[in-house]
Amino acid sequence: MPIVLPPPLQPGQRVAVVSTARKITAAELAPALATLAGWGLDVVLGESIGAENHQFAGHDALRRRDFQRQLDDPAIAAILCARGGYGTARIVDGLDFTHFQKHPKWVAGFSDITVLHCHLLRLGYASIHGVMPVLFHQPGGEMALQTLRTALFGEAPAPLLAPPHPLQRLGTATGELVGGNLSLLHTLTGTPSQVSFAGRILFLEDLDEYRYHLDRMLLHLHRSGQLAGLAGLAVGHFSAMRDNAVPFGAEADEIIAHYTQDYDFPVGCGFPIGHEPDNAAVVVGRPMRLTVNAAGSQLA
Repeated sequence: MPIVLPPPLQPGQRVAVVSTARKITAAELAPALATLAGWGLDVVLGESIGAENHQFAGHDALRRRDFQRQLDDPAIAAILCARGGYGTARIVDGLDFTHFQKHPKWVAGFSDITVLHCHLLRLGYASIHGVMPVLFHQPGGEMALQTLRTALFGEAPAPLLAPPHPLQRLGTATGELVGGNLSLLHTLTGTPSQVSFAGRILFLEDLDEYRYHLDRMLLHLHRSGQLAGLAGLAVGHFSAMRDNAVPFGAEADEIIAHYTQDYDFPVGCGFPIGHEPDNAAVVVGRPMRLTVNAAGSQLA
């Protein structure tokens, strides 16, 4: 069955901003709320905004209730996750998507929101991997914000380009886009939110991980057979990678190349997706074509 894309937003519609993970205040969101209003949207804040339970935006029950309310409300045309951090996996099992399936809407975010992207894709629905309100106005983030707007309003996206890379593998692949944060994809393995990569174009990104952790996660994807059926691989940002006193001995792109060397799918490196200001919005579940050649890589 084809993946369902929610209807594009229209000016005047209502969108909700919630936090499924780390805490955040309304004041921190004020610039983003002004931007959304400037797009012609009516913005409402969920009860998780301003809530606090240690590092979380309120207790699990509060964050789950808040997200559920936005899923069920037919007046809400999209749900924007305010920020990442950690916590979305703690609430996803209690969510009921019955009303959502009758009236699909866009869910947008990245990083910890990979949990929702995978869960929705497993149910057969597309979502938007893109910049979150807390990061709307970071320096250098103009493209990230514009591509999010393009995705939400259903406008035709420009091809996503990456420069030539010594570890790229040439070829062309077509398939639905799947992926997100590697740490979360690893965490979801064996859970009801795990999604198949087979026949799809997988994209990966991560932040602030030890290099040996990265190796361990990719080893697990390899050993569990999750890389074997890929149509193609698009490598995004691996930002602020860390190391031990005794270095691991390989950079992120080299570790990825090691675990993909036995496969024949094309690999494009250096896509502007992930924890950098140039975080292009992409639609998880949308059919795409990955082209990797001497000029670099393209997702379109």
